[in-house]
Amino acid sequence: MSRVSLVVVDDHTLFRTGLYELLTRRQLDVLGMTGQAQEALELVTQHRPDIVLLDLRMGEIGGLAILRDIRKHFPEQRVVILTTSIEENDVLRALKLGAVGYLLKDMDPDNLVDLLKRARDGETVVAQEFTGLLARAAVYKGELDTTPNKNVYKLTPREMDILRHIAKGESNKHIASELGIVDGTVKLHVRAVLKKLGVQTRVQAALLAVAERLCDEADSGSGEQN
Repeated sequence: MSRVSLVVVDDHTLFRTGLYELLTRRQLDVLGMTGQAQEALELVTQHRPDIVLLDLRMGEIGGLAILRDIRKHFPEQRVVILTTSIEENDVLRALKLGAVGYLLKDMDPDNLVDLLKRARDGETVVAQEFTGLLARAAVYKGELDTTPNKNVYKLTPREMDILRHIAKGESNKHIASELGIVDGTVKLHVRAVLKKLGVQTRVQAALLAVAERLCDEADSGSGEQN
């Protein structure tokens, strides 16, 4: 498997230097680093890395603004937030803007590298501190529309089962075990769910499920079980 390539965007020079050493020693390719918003987009344009590793707190132009800019120009670019902020609102805002990960700067280096590899391979990764966040609907009060919604997305009963597990932040392996099916089948269902919901990541699917209370409708599937 090819090495993970990254662009690092953080306005603390000392931290960037230390992170570069940490990542390169573990066989990850750091293609560029910057602390400037405009340079961040230029580096992404030049290198098209697997992952942009982005700080959240950055001077006058915050990380979320940079995230929004990157996603505007490169919708498929995978961006992982690496920050000190443990505010749940920051997590939600970053994920709603399309980040595929939210990690903390004080996490174990080997765990960080493992999660970056998983993000490169298509997973959405969140620091352990936020496990289960998406299942707590109270977090979204005042931010998301909680009007009950029928199954307008035409998910089958099996896809609704998958979505319920996604909304709890569960892995494909765990979902497969719970539903008595194989991992490959779960992946196919997850792909179908994301397509029908019109989202790109599992976290975005979970946010949508909570926002529109899709999982409140126990019998809202509209097709045969697959």
